[in-house]
Amino acid sequence: MSGLVTAITTGITAFSATNIDDIVILTLLFSQINKSFRSRHIVAGQYLGFAALIAASLPGFFGGLIIPQSWIRLLGFMPIIIGMSSLLKREEDSPEEASEETERSYPSVIASFLSPQTCNVAAIAFANGSDNISVYVPLFANSELESLLVIVSVFFSLVGVWCYAAYKFTYLPAIAQFLTDNGNTFVPCILVGLGVFIVSENVTWTLLSVVSSYLFSFILSKTQNSAIRIQESE
Repeated sequence: MSGLVTAITTGITAFSATNIDDIVILTLLFSQINKSFRSRHIVAGQYLGFAALIAASLPGFFGGLIIPQSWIRLLGFMPIIIGMSSLLKREEDSPEEASEETERSYPSVIASFLSPQTCNVAAIAFANGSDNISVYVPLFANSELESLLVIVSVFFSLVGVWCYAAYKFTYLPAIAQFLTDNGNTFVPCILVGLGVFIVSENVTWTLLSVVSSYLFSFILSKTQNSAIRIQESE
């Protein structure tokens, strides 16, 4: 019994310590839900990305490694690409459109797991959690099979808790108002910064990338507004 309690405690501690930043990323992602990007994509993608992290860490239990850390860091380019793409083609979906999509669209679980949106979220989750592998590998290596199964079960249970908590955070008045007013710009900038940090692990470059992408978005927005005014005046 004490072994079970120890395994559960270890699982909770290890997951919380290595995934606290995922709450922020998940909250930002849930704030971007629209007619083509749904909650199911985020949850499925988070589970898929985390499952890949566990798979990459399991060799620690068997005494080997599959994926070199340098290869995993290259996935940091995925959030950079997604963030820049979002900045270049920001589209706002009305609540009515999202509601209509919710009412008439009931895709299968398999379709959700295979969708591009899910794969994007999975790539972000895997890249953002690449450092987790350095913690999970020795943790798994020092665990017996029974403890390993308990720890992994705790991990996957907490992924759901993390997703639910992040979803609820978007409904807090202060957070919801901030994300509503600035989400379309703020989220892509954070994704760019996240990607830069994953690739370089340099805080200075990360901050510069966030500021630069925000300035780029601001200039782009002003240019688009000016073009619209000119067209309206004509």
